[in-house]
Amino acid sequence: MRQLQVHIDSNSGFCFGVIYAIQMAEDLLEEKGYLYCLGDIVHNDVEVERLKDKGLRIIDHAMLQTLQNEPVLIRAHGEPPSTYQMALQNNLTLIDASCPVVLKLQNRIKTSFDKQEQIFIYGKHGHAEVIGLLGQTNNEAIVFENLDELLRHELPQNITLYSQTTKSTDSFYRIKGELEARGHAVAANDTICRQVSNRDKELRHFALKFDKVVFVSGTKSSNGRVLYQVCKDTNPNTYFVSKKEELQPEWFGEGETIGICGATSTPMWLMEEVRDVLLTF
Repeated sequence: MRQLQVHIDSNSGFCFGVIYAIQMAEDLLEEKGYLYCLGDIVHNDVEVERLKDKGLRIIDHAMLQTLQNEPVLIRAHGEPPSTYQMALQNNLTLIDASCPVVLKLQNRIKTSFDKQEQIFIYGKHGHAEVIGLLGQTNNEAIVFENLDELLRHELPQNITLYSQTTKSTDSFYRIKGELEARGHAVAANDTICRQVSNRDKELRHFALKFDKVVFVSGTKSSNGRVLYQVCKDTNPNTYFVSKKEELQPEWFGEGETIGICGATSTPMWLMEEVRDVLLTF
């Protein structure tokens, strides 16, 4: 036995938007026995499998078009207006678990679009939340992932700037500053979720306290990739696992302190499983 001292980061785990969506799904599954969900309810394969075992049926937009007279859960990422139109046509009951922070952002972007402002969205191409945001602008807004990509566009004098809710606040304000330095008038709308954006500062503080860090996340989570890199940059002895089976005893030395943390899409029960395995080494 290596007598490891293991601690779970109390700030890690699901954000409130994901907790809300999963609670809603579990309540309906208990009541009905099955439930359709448009896209993975959370970017974590083991949590999705757990809910599938309870009767959750994951569908995509193509399958949504063929479905009729059924309840369908909208996950925390939100959806574009076209999804709601499809639901009306097919007599689907939408159970809307869109995160309130995302809904507020959608409404603000729609208002800017109605005023015919030129909208630029700092976000990840093809991300579910970003698709929902683009839908508010008839897919006319420009999405960019970094400053270099933004500067490749022919930029207007007046720019209305928005961000995907899970982006870094520091990066958002750097982009705003760079645009202003180049002479653009920027109406910057900071709609970044602080529960998510504060995680990187919290994780830097957490990762420094331990000999080794185990970061637990689904491989599909973009938030997970970013936060893992934050940990790795702070503490080079950081290991990424998506489930307990990936842990390797040789990573750890006698009596070391180990910190366990994760993405906003990592369930607490999964981090607890990882802890329990570490304590057997």
